Amino acid sequence: MSDKNALIQPDRDQAAVPIHLVDKAGFDDFVKGLSAPQRATLAAQKFTGDGYSYAIVPDGDGWFVVSGVANTESLSSWCMAKLAEVLPAGTYRRTGGEPGSALYGWVTGQYRFDRYLAKGDDEGPRVLLTKDVAAIAPVLAEAEATALVRDLVNTPAEDMGPAQLEHEAQLLAKAHGADFKVTHGDALERGFPMVHGVGRAAARSHAPRLIELTWGDPKHPKVALIGKGVCFDSGGLDIKPSSGMLLMKKDMGGAAHALALAALVMGQRLKVRLHLVIPAVENVISGNAFRPGDVLRSRAGLSVEIGNTDAEGRLVLGDALTRAGEEAPELVIDFATLTGAARVALGPDLPAMFARRDDSADELLKAGEAADDRCWRLPLFDGYREYLKSDLADLNNSSSNGFAGASVAALFLDRFVPEGTDWIHFDTFAWRPAAKPGRPKGGDALGLRAAWGLLKGRYG
Repeated sequence: MSDKNALIQPDRDQAAVPIHLVDKAGFDDFVKGLSAPQRATLAAQKFTGDGYSYAIVPDGDGWFVVSGVANTESLSSWCMAKLAEVLPAGTYRRTGGEPGSALYGWVTGQYRFDRYLAKGDDEGPRVLLTKDVAAIAPVLAEAEATALVRDLVNTPAEDMGPAQLEHEAQLLAKAHGADFKVTHGDALERGFPMVHGVGRAAARSHAPRLIELTWGDPKHPKVALIGKGVCFDSGGLDIKPSSGMLLMKKDMGGAAHALALAALVMGQRLKVRLHLVIPAVENVISGNAFRPGDVLRSRAGLSVEIGNTDAEGRLVLGDALTRAGEEAPELVIDFATLTGAARVALGPDLPAMFARRDDSADELLKAGEAADDRCWRLPLFDGYREYLKSDLADLNNSSSNGFAGASVAALFLDRFVPEGTDWIHFDTFAWRPAAKPGRPKGGDALGLRAAWGLLKGRYG
């Protein structure tokens, strides 16, 4: 990817190709202001002002761009993203107004994951100018956080195992002067038995661990961020079909979101005491893999019967949520690629969100709409708690029916969050199966900007 810091620059009246944004309501008036040859050029390119459509129009010795948007008075994050993907390398300026929200999509539209390519994209950047200099740094910070999620999720599991997740968290801690701690080996087995139980079958080089980062003034409000770090999920002894494993490098997408959100919190120096917790494991098969029917002890003291080894994410999150709760945070947010049921219900673009408090849910939904990062609230319905009953343990890690899978998984996690704590849970896909402007196919941040908007609103 091109240097993100070079993609948006202050507008000091330097030379730039003009970009005209038009909507259906203003299209006819715009066309009337053009010369006959220019109108003919638009007609030849069949440009009528539809969203994401664009045309190149000659103008004397130069040229300009005209692009369709839904509403010129209310730009979305993505309305100029297509241009950032397809225009020639160069410098551009929107005429008749500022890019506003579209700055974010302009940057994310130029993301490329080329780590494994012999030759990357060397065409050069498309630079967008803005007079709103104060907007540049926050937009670049959000775009960089999004790129971090994409990079981590796109990286294959052999190169993004628990040790590599630890390395990424350690780099983050060093960059911001945070305290850093990793628990593994015998200490992990004693202190975080469900994390150990899920990850113990992995090769030594991919051994399980519990990663923690702490930052900020201890006097400030405590906020905990937790991310599911299952770096690869075979399903365990309840093995997935081969088709079900193809995308399982992305099962650490929750950890990627938590790392990126922590980077935003520390980079923008929110007035919080941050506690980041990532259980990092691989759920694989060997002679010592945990089994269906086993009973695991948890850090919270609850016993859990294993009804399905492929419901491992909630197990490692249970221990992580317990650890976070020991610090008595006023807000806990976790991210996890937890259930296929959430995708069946909401599809790939809408992350499922669960919240104990209505006001927190409303706050987050509004933040998501404002940032073009919409979420959808699903219920923590008490009536489904009975689906997790066990005949020999305190609870089962999976239900015996296929009903309300995302809600049942969230209810499992709820057992490990201290009573009365303001808790938000994201069941996110962390992946785009098809490209959209500003959002290429592959790993992606879904729910990240919504959560960031909530945190900025409370603590910024």
